[in-house]
Amino acid sequence: MPKVAVLGAGAWGTALAKVLADKQNPTLVWSHRPELADQINTERVNARYLPSARLPEGLRATHDMQEALHGAELVVVVVPSHAMREVIAQARPYIPGSALLCSATKGIENDSLMLMSEVLVDELGKAVEPRLTYLSGPSFAKEVAAGQPTAVVVAGTSSPETLAVQRMFATERLRVYSSEDVVGVETGGALKNVVAIAAGAVDGLGFGHNARAGVITRGLAEIARLAMTRGASPLTVAGLSGMGDLVLTCTGELSRNRTVGYEMGRGRTLEDVLSHLGHVAEGVKTAKSAYDLGSKLGVDMPITCEVYKVLYEKKAPLQAVTDLMNRELRRE
Repeated sequence: MPKVAVLGAGAWGTALAKVLADKQNPTLVWSHRPELADQINTERVNARYLPSARLPEGLRATHDMQEALHGAELVVVVVPSHAMREVIAQARPYIPGSALLCSATKGIENDSLMLMSEVLVDELGKAVEPRLTYLSGPSFAKEVAAGQPTAVVVAGTSSPETLAVQRMFATERLRVYSSEDVVGVETGGALKNVVAIAAGAVDGLGFGHNARAGVITRGLAEIARLAMTRGASPLTVAGLSGMGDLVLTCTGELSRNRTVGYEMGRGRTLEDVLSHLGHVAEGVKTAKSAYDLGSKLGVDMPITCEVYKVLYEKKAPLQAVTDLMNRELRRE
């Protein structure tokens, strides 16, 4: 069976590594924390990030990047978006020349305003682009690791490579669709985290289902506007990586981004929430890059704008909701 390297030992990286190892693929997970790699190998569980999942014997962990990538036929990158460039630069000398690569990271890089696909091409070169794919969709790590039915999508610019990655991930409990719309899949995966912070905030403020539905729907409109400006298909935004992931992240209690918004809606500061979260909430950093990107491209993104102001300008969540509701009336 193909050898797999998973770069990133967080909850999502561990869950995907478990899926691949359960299919009898020799799987090696790279962790930037040597003590976490040792603990996974010794106890057969990722106690820090995914304590609910017993890990198969075919899955091992290492802190050595060269060891992780040696002979890998599939490289899955599952690191926080702000660490993507640094990790890929470290991995670049050791990635086998024929290996397929799949990014399961969702976000937009601050400063450069690049999607993860653009960061990877920037670091690895244009020639590797046909071997690059991107996995997204509504998928909590805990449920995937537990074998609960889940549907995701893998996007890539080259059909043979995309279909190969699709088959490698697919199981009787993980249904994997394919797509050629990399920009649409990545934009939906990144921006849904920002909208989830807004949805959590309205819940934390004590508002009802109407408010949450309004945030989800108008948030989807913002995702569509930005994605289509970048050349994506609106049908992609209506699919798993757009509407599907948006609904999950805005409503699910396992959502870290919704939790950030919820707790801030209840009056806690961002610093306090993040200090107790224990996991990365991608929407916090993506809110800044999405705000900057929307401003740069002239895309109307009022929810994203208000989330940015709450997170980075200390605007009160209630005032943000009030300002959104009292914007100038317009056509849908």
